Amino acid sequence: MPFITEIKTFAALGSGVIGSGWVARALAHGLDVIAWDPAPGAEAALRQRIANAWPALEQQGLAPGAAQSRLRFVDTVEACVRDADFIQESAPERLELKLDLHARISAAAKPEAIIGSSTSGLLPSEFYESSTHPERCVVGHPFNPVYLLPLVEIVGGRNTAPEAIEAAKTIYTALGMRPLHVRKEVPGFIADRLLEALWREALHLVNDGVATTGEIDDAIRFGAGLRWSFMGTFLTYTLAGGDAGMRHFMAQFGPALQLPWTYLPAPQLTDKLIDDVVEGTAEQQGQRSIAALERYRDDCLLAVLDAVKATKAKHGMAFSD
Repeated sequence: MPFITEIKTFAALGSGVIGSGWVARALAHGLDVIAWDPAPGAEAALRQRIANAWPALEQQGLAPGAAQSRLRFVDTVEACVRDADFIQESAPERLELKLDLHARISAAAKPEAIIGSSTSGLLPSEFYESSTHPERCVVGHPFNPVYLLPLVEIVGGRNTAPEAIEAAKTIYTALGMRPLHVRKEVPGFIADRLLEALWREALHLVNDGVATTGEIDDAIRFGAGLRWSFMGTFLTYTLAGGDAGMRHFMAQFGPALQLPWTYLPAPQLTDKLIDDVVEGTAEQQGQRSIAALERYRDDCLLAVLDAVKATKAKHGMAFSD
C-alpha cells in the first residue's frame, strides 16, 4: 500500500511546547491542522503559543494560504486523526500512555497515513507494539523551537517499512525540515545523546563550584556554539588538524581522551545543586518573561539561519549540505 506523502491535513496530538511547535510549523506551511489535547485550557494555551510564534514565522516567510485560523481543536483522538493525511503525536513520555494512545490513533487513522511520534527517548518498537498497521509508524523527533529548527530525527521500529521511512523524509522535507535517519533504534537517538553528555558535564561544573550557569553558557555561545551552528564537531576538528586533517588531529589529541577530564555519570541532584542551577538561570533570565525570551531566541535563530544560508550560497552549497 503506498503511503500518503503530499499532505493537506496535519493532525497534532498533544499541544505543549513541542506539539504547539508542530502546529505552528504546519500552519506556516499552508496546511489545515486538527489538534487534540485532553488538558484543561489546552486550546487557549495552544492558540496563545501559536500567536507568540507567528511573528517569527512571518519573518521567515509563510506559504500561500497560511493562517492561524486553519487550526481546528477537537475533543477526541478519533476526530483528530480520522481525516488526517499525516499524524504527529507529542504526548508525555510515558510508555503505557503512548501504547494506549497509538492503539487508538492507528485504529482510527487512514491506513496509508504515516504516524510520527515526537518522543525523545522511548523506542518505537515498544510503544507501537499494539498499533494497527505498524509498518507506517515512525519516530519523528524534532528540536525546540520546532517551528524554526529544521532537524528532525527519523527512527523506525522493528515493524516499520523502509517505504515509511522514505515517506516520512518526504513529508518532513516538505515542511521545511532536515530529516536525519537514525540507522539503529538506540535510546536517546543521536542529538540528545550528545546534548546529555554536555549537560552532565555542565552540572558537574556547577556542582564543583567551577563556574556559574551563565559562565558555562558563555563558554558555549562565544566559543564552540558559534562553530557548531554551521560546521559541527567532526569537520571542526578536521580543520584543527591543519593540512594533515583528522588523522593528525586524532594522533595529537586522541591521547587526551584518556585523561580524567570527564565524569560521564551525572552528579547527584542534591537540593543545593538544584538551587544553584535555578538561581543561576533566574539571574540570567532577569526581568524578561519566558515569552519575551522565546521571541529573542527566535530572532537570533532567524539571523543565524539567514547568515548560514547566505554564506553557503556564496560558496555554492545548499542549506542542507
